[in-house]
Amino acid sequence: MNILKRRILDSSKGPATFVAPSTTIIGALSGKGSYVFCGRVEGECDVDGPVTLAEGGHWKGTLRATDVIIAGTVEGDVVARKRVEIAGTARITGSLAGGSIAVSEGAVIEGDIKVNNGEQPLKFEERREEQES
Repeated sequence: MNILKRRILDSSKGPATFVAPSTTIIGALSGKGSYVFCGRVEGECDVDGPVTLAEGGHWKGTLRATDVIIAGTVEGDVVARKRVEIAGTARITGSLAGGSIAVSEGAVIEGDIKVNNGEQPLKFEERREEQES
C-alpha cells in the first residue's frame, strides 16, 4: 500500500545526525543524510537531505537543504530544494524559499516567502499530540 506522507519527518528514512542543545557550530556545513540541530549554528549549510532546527535551536546564516523543518529561531535565509515545514514555535528573520511551504499557526516570519512551484503557502494547525517517553 502506497501512503502519501504529508509531513517531512514521516517520510524520512535512515538514521539522523543529532547536534545537542549544548553544542555550537561555527562555519560551513555540508553533508548527505538527515540532520537535527538542537543547539546553535553560525554559518552556511548545504545538505543533501532533510534538516530540522528543533525548538530552542538557533541558526544564524543561510540554511539550504533538500527539505527543511524549522521549530527554532533563524536569522538568515532558508532555502529548500523541495519542502519547507514551519512549526508554530518558529521565528525566522530572513527570506524563505521552497518548492512547497507549510506554515503552522503561531509561526513568525519577517521576510519574503517564495514558493518555487507557483502555489501559495499552505497554512496548517498542529493537531498531533506530543508522545510521552
